[in-house]
Amino acid sequence: MNKSESKYFNTAIKMDKAFLDLLAKKDFEYITVKEICKKAGVNRSTFYLHYETIADLLDESVKFMMNDFYKQYSDLDIISRINDLSLDELLFIKPDFIIPYLTYIKNNKMLFKTAILHSGTLRLDSNYKKLFDDIFSPILMRFNVPENERTYMMAFYINGITALVMEWLKNDCNESVEDISNLIIRNIKSSTSY
Repeated sequence: MNKSESKYFNTAIKMDKAFLDLLAKKDFEYITVKEICKKAGVNRSTFYLHYETIADLLDESVKFMMNDFYKQYSDLDIISRINDLSLDELLFIKPDFIIPYLTYIKNNKMLFKTAILHSGTLRLDSNYKKLFDDIFSPILMRFNVPENERTYMMAFYINGITALVMEWLKNDCNESVEDISNLIIRNIKSSTSY
């Protein structure tokens, strides 16, 4: 990375941080480009060099968040060991996997609330593709789920979990992470025949 690329990247990080800081204090709809620029210490023209709209900045923040979240699971070295782990070790519907997920959401609840409200604009489904391709599809293959059924099965589980998480976010994450984890586990166990 040359010096100008580094400067461009560092400016984008400043704007991301300013945006996330503002988002923690107020709703997305009330955040202005002027506020982001003031907080980041950049000119409006610099903002527009990076983004066309605040929604573009939100999109970038969600992608950053999803990559950060994805990294937490890739750090567990699951991907390279999918074929070596027992089927029991590949079941992610247990507290070891759900509690870090819910904790991450709770710690970033304003961004998640905003992302869910603007999910159509942000194309959140495309952000889950990497998780599906790298983790979920290979695991479903290990469970002998036919390839043509995998996307449907994941849609069922992800949409169900997302609905529970959305309700939790609407309640400002008042219930404990452990309570929501147990609720997810109970609901999924009642819908499976493994």
